[in-house]
Amino acid sequence: MEQNKKYKRFTVTSALPYANGPVHIGHLAGVYVPADIYVRYLRSKGEDVLFIGGSDEHGVPITIKAKQEGVTPQQIVDKYHGIIKQSFKEFGISFDIYSRTSNKIHHETAAEFFTTLYNKGEFIVKTTEQLYDEENKQFLADRYITGTCPFCNNEKAYGDQCEKCGTSLNATDLINPKSVLSGNVPVMKETKHWFLPLDKYEPWLKQWILEEHREWKTNVYGQCKSWLDQGLQPRAVTRDLDWGVKVPLEEAAGKVLYVWFDAPIGYISATKEWAEDKNKKSMVNSQMSIVNSQQSVGDSEPQSTNLVDWKTYWKDPETKLVHFIGKDNIVFHCIVFPAMLHAEGSYILPDNVPANEFLNLESDKISTSRNWAVWLHEYLLEFPNKQDVLRYVLCSNAPETKDNDFTWKDFQLKNNSELVAILGNFVNRVMVLTHKYFNGLVPEITTLNEQDKEVMKAISEFPKRISDSIELYRFREALAEMMNLARAGNKYLAESEPWKIFNTDPERVKTILNISLQICANLTIVMEPFLPFTATKLLGLLNMGALIWADAGKSDLLKPGTQLGTPEFLFTKIEDDVIAKQVQKLMDTKLANEEKELHVTPAKPDISYDDFTKMDIRTGIIMTAEKVAKTQKLLKLTIDTGIDKRTVVSGIAEFYDPEKIIGQKVAILVNLEPRTIKGIKSQGMILMAENPKGTLVFVMPSKDIEAGSLIK
Repeated sequence: MEQNKKYKRFTVTSALPYANGPVHIGHLAGVYVPADIYVRYLRSKGEDVLFIGGSDEHGVPITIKAKQEGVTPQQIVDKYHGIIKQSFKEFGISFDIYSRTSNKIHHETAAEFFTTLYNKGEFIVKTTEQLYDEENKQFLADRYITGTCPFCNNEKAYGDQCEKCGTSLNATDLINPKSVLSGNVPVMKETKHWFLPLDKYEPWLKQWILEEHREWKTNVYGQCKSWLDQGLQPRAVTRDLDWGVKVPLEEAAGKVLYVWFDAPIGYISATKEWAEDKNKKSMVNSQMSIVNSQQSVGDSEPQSTNLVDWKTYWKDPETKLVHFIGKDNIVFHCIVFPAMLHAEGSYILPDNVPANEFLNLESDKISTSRNWAVWLHEYLLEFPNKQDVLRYVLCSNAPETKDNDFTWKDFQLKNNSELVAILGNFVNRVMVLTHKYFNGLVPEITTLNEQDKEVMKAISEFPKRISDSIELYRFREALAEMMNLARAGNKYLAESEPWKIFNTDPERVKTILNISLQICANLTIVMEPFLPFTATKLLGLLNMGALIWADAGKSDLLKPGTQLGTPEFLFTKIEDDVIAKQVQKLMDTKLANEEKELHVTPAKPDISYDDFTKMDIRTGIIMTAEKVAKTQKLLKLTIDTGIDKRTVVSGIAEFYDPEKIIGQKVAILVNLEPRTIKGIKSQGMILMAENPKGTLVFVMPSKDIEAGSLIK
């Protein structure tokens, strides 16, 4: 990669949210606020930038939501695409286009991309066995299978992940798997799929990422290195579903493109859609211009029409491609999608993928299924005209290098102590003093002392510091520097005390207020990427037109004699009762979730006596215990079963310290088929009792009995 390369244009993408629910603050902090800051900054610099967004409308989460609500997948995506798009618009996320993957142009683009790779022989075909629901006559996607997690015994684990212990799973790992569709036990059935051989591109990916992109964020680089060090495997690009982009092969009837394959192509199809719409409008405007010209001066030469070519935003090496995503999408945007683009051969590759970590809510993981979230569309209703407050809080607390926590108390504190007390207070004081002493007319500078010169020098230095941080994707740092400019203004006013000297030295007050107003004018430029609504409001108060980044740092932006608007507060204090209402809303949600979880698990279907007698359950004693490296839930146990001493991996680490359970009597199922867990061969399963809250306790005999005793 060429450092400090000057690009002609920028293609900036933001992760496509699933259209199976609204957008919440975790999405905003992780992806959309930083992306919007970056794009607004580039536009202020006069760069040619295309900002792409859209709804991801395929995949199993959509079909599950549709079944839950008793409607079609199309009805689900229509509903949530509308909510998401409108919320983004009201919040000021300034997409050039917000598209959707159910559009015809996307289906055509994704199918064409697949066909290109297919014709080049880039895919491999495999026949594999997958779980199949005989009653519904369909193969089951991972999320359509539930069962018992082999790691923590959670009986509601999905076929791709256990949401209780966080372990990634294969559907075939589950104990007692069941179909979500029918409740029946699925069977294994052969099916044919097309795979992208990621292992083929592994050497190239190692060179491209590990050697040529060492400047990527540590969390991004580290996750990529971990994947590459483990070795890549072929990944299926097709699925047995009826919702999605149809695989464009006669032999693939009833199959669609896997959502991870078609979704990133949505960036490309959205660009095509944007270019088509822009060119249509350009042609219409050109025709109208010709007609008007001919009507006024007779025949004239046709004017040239400036058409855009979507390919320049995806295939020109002088275009910089940047993906804004959350950490759960790093592998797709740094390894899988680049491998797809590389295999196709004509596309540029991402210059950077500044992924963020996760944002928690009140010290708990945001969960859409538990409704533990602050939803954007609800915030916009409950906090009208306070878009910039949330933008500020989410940026100042952005999970750029590690998971961070959003709390309503911190939200209130940042609004009242920073936006109101620092930024808003400074602007209001300057406006009020100018109206009081000079009838709202911008005074002129008379003479400059050393303090004035130092402040003007500081004004000139802030834009570069902010710019440097933004271009390194350090948005928290950039926001802090923007606020430091307001702090410098407050400090200058406090030390100059114009209200004390006006009667004795009005000329000095002119200079003080002029410089203070120049700080306000500079703030309209450097705050716009972060606080666009406030920047517009401040421009109105200053009676100015919008400025560009090149103007930032100057001390003559407001001309003497300019009539200022009537002073208004940029921000207002948020009272305790408003915050208490939001906290209570969350507490009500938590209580409802706890009540739901407290329901006793219903009895399982009857089994035969013969089934029970097949289980060999014995008493045992834990001889050694240690944590499994790089896991939070797992312990490696050595258990004396009376017949042997064996290793068992158990998901009880969050309930028991390993050193405190040495000598613990346990009940163990000794004839369970061995499983390899995190590279450790586990032979058996200890029996645990789980209460409705998910707490695990040992099942053990009430009296002392030797190891190996049969439990009947």
